[in-house]
Amino acid sequence: MQPILRADALTTGLSDTEIRRALRNGELERLEPGVYIADTSLDDLDRYRMRVRSVGARLSADTVTSHESAAVLHGLALWKPDLTRVHVSRDRCGGGRRTASRHLHVAPLPTDDRSEVDGVSCTSMARTVVDLACTLDFDEAVIAGDSAAARQPGFTEALARCLAESGPRTGIAAARRLATFVDGRSESPGESLSRVRMQEFGMPSPILQKEIRTTGGLFVGRADFYWEEGVVGEFDGMSKYDEGGIEAVRREKRREDALRDLGFEVIRWTWPELFRFDVVRARFDRAVTRARR
Repeated sequence: MQPILRADALTTGLSDTEIRRALRNGELERLEPGVYIADTSLDDLDRYRMRVRSVGARLSADTVTSHESAAVLHGLALWKPDLTRVHVSRDRCGGGRRTASRHLHVAPLPTDDRSEVDGVSCTSMARTVVDLACTLDFDEAVIAGDSAAARQPGFTEALARCLAESGPRTGIAAARRLATFVDGRSESPGESLSRVRMQEFGMPSPILQKEIRTTGGLFVGRADFYWEEGVVGEFDGMSKYDEGGIEAVRREKRREDALRDLGFEVIRWTWPELFRFDVVRARFDRAVTRARR
């Protein structure tokens, strides 16, 4: 679906009075002044994506969508995104500004840092992640970075190249730290945050998405996190059970029983426990003790 511009609507014979009536009747929804959509059932993220596309379609040649707005176009996972402003970057040295609905960033935009999604100019995936790492906290940047690494082959090389070509800027140290941490094997924001918490709480680095088989080679399962100490870790985001319902829960129970039958200790944690991770660290330590016995 394309956003409807007021100027285009007027050329087709629709009057301002008719537009206002359609807005009152719920037939149209205003994305921003002069931009409307006919589908009023969109969720917040889809509505924001439409705003970004409508803004991006009208940008000058030296300006592209960037930051969270480019991340949405690229389809990256975002945690707690700010959907109030559309972010754009202009290839200039000064003149940045922020309003209630726009944030204009100014910075060099080399050709390699530019991309296009569905006809809308935006920063490349690597440059987008660098921009996010410079402006968001580490938790949020890791989620976007892991998502990009999973979606784009060669992303880590592109990220390193983008950082090498970046000049001094606020937050660049955080972006370089991020580059050493991203891992496309994290399959959800919860798994990405779990890795951050493990580092913060001094846990050993796990192997991600480890295939576990019987001594005869039969596939038992793939662990979100695996430690050589004989411990398997699973993040329970619950979304894995949403579509499968009771049968999905049963499959997960049989899988966990099979892992324990092979001698592995299995620990699990949920979203709330990501914010009191000392509980998970203690659970891990107890599992390691049992495994050693």
